[in-house]
Amino acid sequence: MAVEKSNTTVDGVSILKPRTDNREYRKIVLKNWLQVLLISDPDTDKCAASMSVSIGSFSDPQGLEGLAHFLEHMLFYASAKYPEEDSYSKYITEHGGSTNAYTSSEETNYHFDINADCFSEALDRFAQFFIKPLMSAEATMREIKAVDSENQKNLLSDGWRMRQLQKHLSKEDHPFHKFSTGNMDTLHVKPQAKGVDTTSELIKFYEEHYSANIMHLVVYGKESLDKIQDLVEGMFQEVQNTNKTIPRFPGQPCTSDHLQILVKAVPIKQGHKINVSWPVTPSIHRYEEAPCRYLGHLIGHEGEGSLFHALKTLGWATGLSAGEGDWTLDYSFFTVSIELTDAGHEHMQDILGLLFKYIQLLQQTGVCQWIFDELAAICETKFHYQDKTPPMSYIVDIASNLQIFPTRDWLVGLSLPSKFNPATIQKVVDELSPSNARIFWESQKFEGQTDKNEPWYNTAYSLEKITSSTIQEWVKSAPDVNLHLPAPNVFIPTDLSLKDVKNKETVPVLLRNSPFSRLWYKPDTIFSKPKAYFKMDFNCPLAVSSPDAAVLTDIFTRLLMDYLNEYAYYAQVAGLHYGVSLSDNGFELTLLGYNHKLRILLDTVIEKIANFEVKPDRFAVIKETVTKEYQNYKFRQPYHQAMYYCSLILQDQTWPWTEELEVLSHLEAEDVAKFVPMLLSRTFIECYIAGNVEDNEAESMVKHVEDVLFNDPKPKCRPLFPSQHLTNRVVKLEEGMKYFYHQDGSNPSDENSALVHYIQVHRDEFAMNIKLQLFGLVAKQATFHQLRTVEQLGYITALAQRNDSGIYGVQFIIQSSVKGPGHIDSRVELLLKNFESKLREMSDEEFKSNATALIDMKLEKYKNLKEESRFYWQEIQRGTLKFNRKEAEVAALRQLQKQELIDFFEEYIKIGAARKKSLSIRVYGSQHLKEMASDKDEVPSPSVEIEDIVGFRKAQPLHGSFRGCGQPKL
Repeated sequence: MAVEKSNTTVDGVSILKPRTDNREYRKIVLKNWLQVLLISDPDTDKCAASMSVSIGSFSDPQGLEGLAHFLEHMLFYASAKYPEEDSYSKYITEHGGSTNAYTSSEETNYHFDINADCFSEALDRFAQFFIKPLMSAEATMREIKAVDSENQKNLLSDGWRMRQLQKHLSKEDHPFHKFSTGNMDTLHVKPQAKGVDTTSELIKFYEEHYSANIMHLVVYGKESLDKIQDLVEGMFQEVQNTNKTIPRFPGQPCTSDHLQILVKAVPIKQGHKINVSWPVTPSIHRYEEAPCRYLGHLIGHEGEGSLFHALKTLGWATGLSAGEGDWTLDYSFFTVSIELTDAGHEHMQDILGLLFKYIQLLQQTGVCQWIFDELAAICETKFHYQDKTPPMSYIVDIASNLQIFPTRDWLVGLSLPSKFNPATIQKVVDELSPSNARIFWESQKFEGQTDKNEPWYNTAYSLEKITSSTIQEWVKSAPDVNLHLPAPNVFIPTDLSLKDVKNKETVPVLLRNSPFSRLWYKPDTIFSKPKAYFKMDFNCPLAVSSPDAAVLTDIFTRLLMDYLNEYAYYAQVAGLHYGVSLSDNGFELTLLGYNHKLRILLDTVIEKIANFEVKPDRFAVIKETVTKEYQNYKFRQPYHQAMYYCSLILQDQTWPWTEELEVLSHLEAEDVAKFVPMLLSRTFIECYIAGNVEDNEAESMVKHVEDVLFNDPKPKCRPLFPSQHLTNRVVKLEEGMKYFYHQDGSNPSDENSALVHYIQVHRDEFAMNIKLQLFGLVAKQATFHQLRTVEQLGYITALAQRNDSGIYGVQFIIQSSVKGPGHIDSRVELLLKNFESKLREMSDEEFKSNATALIDMKLEKYKNLKEESRFYWQEIQRGTLKFNRKEAEVAALRQLQKQELIDFFEEYIKIGAARKKSLSIRVYGSQHLKEMASDKDEVPSPSVEIEDIVGFRKAQPLHGSFRGCGQPKL
């Protein structure tokens, strides 16, 4: 039984929760001193649990770097109570759930979710992680390979490389300095050479550190708090309490040797970046006063007068972020990151001068109460009107909060600044001084100018000391720009009332249809939040007509976002998000957030579209940014490359990135200026408005857009001709045929290879959809277990559904540094061959259990307006308009027999199936490149080798498009 329990108060203190939250919470402490937060949500379809263990990579033993992370992997294997390998993951996957874990510097967090009716057994299996896990030497060796594969995946990632470089330039005797992921060397080769047995060390680490009194558990269930408490007490009392103290690592990671430094580093990707960080007092000790939140809000602001606005106007920066980064109870870093243009790279000293000039401005103006109060008001509204999120993601952060915050703030964490204390904020401002700064400057232009290499990722860098007086010189010589504090935010909502909607529509209705646009409308009947979701898809035939048009449309959308930024950034801060981006047939506008001021933002965006002009200086910056993005395509993970090729082969009206990059090279501002009026000259706008909006408001918004764009005396837009309405077409692969595409990995330095083995099955139809989905559910864990756990082909191993504009299929995705794509493809084929007998041997009870799990997944309720709207918008965009899809597929599932699933597998999926259509995309890393020729020679017949993707696509028949099925009528 629990030593301590309370529903709404603990020691007389309430657990603060959002006003709109009707869930119940209870804190209990078990006899073994495991602290637990119970959450009861009768409306949930998924249950979840998260265990936070207050031990992380900082506790790795010397010479066994990555041991804490490796232990996190190993706990998934098996336990004394459930000894079958991988049975935990198998049970959760087969019952509609997911599972994961992470290791940070001072915490390891394990979590899962699952369909509600299977929660009890899943929770018991989860509890065994912390009671009696099994770790055999053979399993240990296999999983070291998985950790090594995970590290291989990170070696060419600039994010991982630069973070480790920052750690490397710190005190060697502080755990911040360590390498925390682990690899084959640290976990096997070097320990073995010293006579150290990794399995024994793993068990020793577990027994030394995993104690109930330094664990914190959050359990999210559907039952009452009392029933959840009974479950937890019955399952977690056996977790051993060895009365450990949570380790603390006092002292600062950086000495004076590691401050006042300028580090020049060579990244993998194109682009230039400056990171400036300062050791500061951790905000966590004054979290209600939120000093770093306040300073991050101002230094990271993007409105007029801000540092970013000045740098952007000068053409020197394309992005800026500021805030508290790495932190523990003992140390913290405040970091400013600036993405630079080529011109900005040449003005590094001016940029740093302006950064410190802005910090001086904060010193001179003092801490402003009105800014703090405004920030606090925004945060308070966000907290109290927060959307419901999936249970697992909700509780993972809360589990970490249990160790750090008093019970009252377990749900709040850092999210509610509430106490204005200028002295606390001023103290951190004072710490952002030149004498404290660490400057990391990344650019490929430093290639050949460095003299050092970071040992774990081999990042080339140089280091020089830099004095405060030098930085002060930069401040003096920096351009004279008008830096000032932001204006009061006009987008903060003041009307949070809910509309009294008369028509309680449960699915979208076609509210308005004209030659110019079509409006789908769905009022909020579920979530009771003062929020709206707004989509406008501008269907422009010219947008997808050629590589040139695709690039010009992209630059147009980016210029729009660029022009809006200084004004609309305030909306973003206030919780009203916006975006203009490419869509399949043109471009789309998205607005999402509080409905009160949404119309003001919409009118501004439409006005910018109607009066669009190209500013040559901004065009130059955008062109440079897009060019670098294309050039960096070659550094993508190999499995991303394989998925890209798969899409390029299947989807009509898509263009190779190499052609689009070529277009960019000769593009000028006047090309965009000429193109945009033609782009807009023929368009049709598909609209979806949902949430706390009345139908007359929705109609008024769309009518206004039409008036501005179509009904002006000199209209910017005219309606499409009937023949111009666009369709999305997908290549129709031939039945009984295997297709292959072999390609070098685009980065010669990347040893990893990848395979996407895609099987195209059918055109959207309920009875077929559920068979494919049920096959995917049944085969998902078997694929992971065989190819990753047993064969250790690679860390990235997945079986996923694929839906291209209503054409359904399934794809195996594997990335590997140990085997080439040809070998991996043969293992996928063998897996499918062996799966046939597994399917036939499946008991009726097991079949029913899997079907029920899929039904439960389909009946899972939407948790928020965004989730609901995405589903309906997808139906509208694809032209399928099957708003009753979930109910219809559930009805079909209830009728499905096991033999029908077997027949489906034998007809469409199994090796040699008469109607099977497979496409293998094989991307070869440097380690396996020599295998490509022999792999090509060994492809089976009948098969097609794709040499020219666009040529192949043009020669293939296409599936019919759902968008060509006629227009719905009012």
